[in-house]
Amino acid sequence: MSGDHWKRRPEGGGLFALWLIRTVARRGGRTLARSLLWPITAYFLLMRGPERRASRAYLRRVLPVRPSLLHVARHIHTFASTILDRVFLLSGQLERFDFAVEGLPALEAQLERGQGAMILGSHLGSFDALRVLATRRPDLRVRVLLDKAHNPAMQQLLDALNPRLAADIIDAGQPGTAIVLAIREALEEGALVALLADRALPGDASARVAFLGEEARFPLAPWQIAGVLQVPVTLAFGLYRGGNRYEVVFEPVSDGLSLPRHERRQALGALVQTYAARLQHHARRAPYNWFNFYDFWQPDDASAARDESPEPGRDAARTRDGSADAARRAP
Repeated sequence: MSGDHWKRRPEGGGLFALWLIRTVARRGGRTLARSLLWPITAYFLLMRGPERRASRAYLRRVLPVRPSLLHVARHIHTFASTILDRVFLLSGQLERFDFAVEGLPALEAQLERGQGAMILGSHLGSFDALRVLATRRPDLRVRVLLDKAHNPAMQQLLDALNPRLAADIIDAGQPGTAIVLAIREALEEGALVALLADRALPGDASARVAFLGEEARFPLAPWQIAGVLQVPVTLAFGLYRGGNRYEVVFEPVSDGLSLPRHERRQALGALVQTYAARLQHHARRAPYNWFNFYDFWQPDDASAARDESPEPGRDAARTRDGSADAARRAP
């Protein structure tokens, strides 16, 4: 999708698509709903040219062979599978799935200190698979950063499937200062605050770092907030492995992120590069789990002019796809 930003792409079905998936899944079960995924895949493969081309361009970076239309179809089908599974994950039906979890003891050690932690995810795999934490720590509160106005389909899905989780959303549509204060309050209550950290809006403070063979831009706001609040940070990846299998990986970055002013620029750049390197590692391990169906490496002149922002609160307001917003990610 060269020259066009992901924010300007229309939703792949939006409210109706999610309503249809939810209705079929809840009334007919997961088996019946999965039988519809290939026709859905075929539709998007034929009708969504920009996303189809973006998929092929991305797959060229991670596959050992030149990607064919069948590779692109598998990519879209993997995405559709995770959209379907979110109906069951968000409604608490975790027993339907086989989870392999790695790195949980380190995250639990952070939580045992009585302070919450920030969980930074991405559009790689299923952020909803992190709900597996509910089976290990049912007392743990998870607060997700999400722009409610920008993601009405996601908000309606949460309201229908898990009103408690919906009530715990931190609205990224608020002013930046209000977002930082809400995150601080949640962390002081011992909650996990979860947000995605791989998409920068035009004009965002961002860093350009190496990622899958070329430099790409990543937002700085999540790291700035963590530095201001000096809280533990953990990366999280919920990789879909086919069928009902998920691999959930937690990777601690810091037990209390601190960004000294005189080293701030370098420290932020190093953190973003660390994040991009881990994202690249897992993208190569599970290449069909990448759900950024646009030209992720496209130039962004507005962002290029802002390598760093002195006000983390201001840019926090712009990190508006910050939760698991697969409701908008349909190809």
